[in-house]
Amino acid sequence: MKDAPAGATAKARLASLGGIARTPLRAASACGVTGGVLVLPQAALIALCLQRALVDGAAPVTLLAPLAALLATLLLRAGLGWTSRRLADHAVERIRVDLRACVARGLVARGPVWVRSQQSGALAERMGTHVDALEGYFGGFVPLRAEVVAVPLAILLAVFVVDRTVGLVLLLTMPLVPVFTMLVGWGAQAASQRQLQALTRMGGHFADRLRGLGLIRLYGRGETELTGIRAAAEELRVRSLRVLRIAFLSSAVLEFFASLSVAMIALYLGLTYLGMLDLRDTSLSLGVGVFCLLLAPEFYAPLRRLATHYHDRAAALAAMDELALLLDDPARPTLHATGGAVPARPGLLVSAHGAALRHPAATHDALHDITLHLQRDQHIALTGASGDGKSTLLEALAGWLPAHAGTLQRASGLRIGYAPQRPFLFAGTLRDNLRMARPDASDADLERAADAAQVMRFATRLPDGLDTVIGERGFGLSGGEARRVALARVFLRDPDLLLLDEPTAFLDPDTEARVLRAITQFARGRAVVMATHRAAAQAAMTGRWHVRGRRLQVEEGTP
Repeated sequence: MKDAPAGATAKARLASLGGIARTPLRAASACGVTGGVLVLPQAALIALCLQRALVDGAAPVTLLAPLAALLATLLLRAGLGWTSRRLADHAVERIRVDLRACVARGLVARGPVWVRSQQSGALAERMGTHVDALEGYFGGFVPLRAEVVAVPLAILLAVFVVDRTVGLVLLLTMPLVPVFTMLVGWGAQAASQRQLQALTRMGGHFADRLRGLGLIRLYGRGETELTGIRAAAEELRVRSLRVLRIAFLSSAVLEFFASLSVAMIALYLGLTYLGMLDLRDTSLSLGVGVFCLLLAPEFYAPLRRLATHYHDRAAALAAMDELALLLDDPARPTLHATGGAVPARPGLLVSAHGAALRHPAATHDALHDITLHLQRDQHIALTGASGDGKSTLLEALAGWLPAHAGTLQRASGLRIGYAPQRPFLFAGTLRDNLRMARPDASDADLERAADAAQVMRFATRLPDGLDTVIGERGFGLSGGEARRVALARVFLRDPDLLLLDEPTAFLDPDTEARVLRAITQFARGRAVVMATHRAAAQAAMTGRWHVRGRRLQVEEGTP
């Protein structure tokens, strides 16, 4: 997707998305227009057959040629319609895949700190339902736009050639249809946007409650949460019915004017045949009347189909407004309030002076007045009470949280490996989860990293070793095993700076000693900052930073 500028309108975003599949969309429109124009020879052949059979009394054998031509026309129209549908579906699939990739890139660009502040269910709705809301627009509305212009114009010219009165009726009634459709549809986008917002709220509410189902049952909040879900579902029902009401009203307006014009043409033809109305220079033949009467409903057919997709356009515009949160380029957080890269100094990786850290939407700093210099071969134990900000500092060093004030700078090209306190493991094999750190890693490199992080100690006991499938969020592994997988990822990444958040928690003393030994061996020539409460882990480091009272106390030497 060609990125639309920040703050772009929903229409500009839709146009940018359409550029991804411009060729199949144009081909679908061309097939639709060609199939629509073929209604002219179709109606002419039907009228010719009726004129010859009922008026001229021609022999049945003379009708074989026009009937064969009629059959070929019908088959060609069906083939063009099928081709147009296939091309439109192909374009929609390309657009959905590209848009989901753009949304995913938007999530990655905003970083894990921002993602954690959002409802996961709401983000899932944007990736799913909101993207799917574009199907009707690109699969139906866009290919029909050219057909709505070209086909009625061709029919109007053909009808004017054979009967000016019928052509005049079509010409005068045609503007009424789009005018009243637009008047009805003005509220469609707002209604669709409110419906999508209600769907997002319900999706986020339900997904979060489902994830916390165990706690809800434990604390006896089941009935209360069910009441909240019922209220969200009721709001969604009301919003959906309002959208349907507008869609039905739009279709009803179109059907009314289309039926009215067809009735006027039928009345004119009937009165002319009965001799009660004479507006022609020549007599009206049966073939001409049938030709005009067959084309009258076809004149409005593209508009009818467009009306069925008109609310799809409104839904697509509403969806793009909702997706703008993820599609707009975020204000890229810098790791410093002032200044640039770390000043040239041999071995210096990170430098901070008077830095303050604040989480998004927080009213006060989590840490302030941070001054530090982190060099290669520094192995730091980060200590402090729970909740004092150790994980916050690690996130800032990792580049996830910008400095709210002061400076926090990193060396250019610094490679960082971060093993969080609660690492996320995806559904799949252990090998796949490890390979995320370096997709091009060989099996030998991967197994060395796993062995160093003591993953092989428990993996060898699993049915398929590293190829054992685990569930989402590491279901099937203990907390200590999940942390060892995260540590193996860090080793495989081969970083300059290791940021480790409680890597030895939940480990027995023997496994902890092995893990700490592996960390110190791997960390030679690298810097390590390890948040920990464990005495053995602190003893393995050569320096200590202590967090207390929202300040960082830097202590060099052995703790």
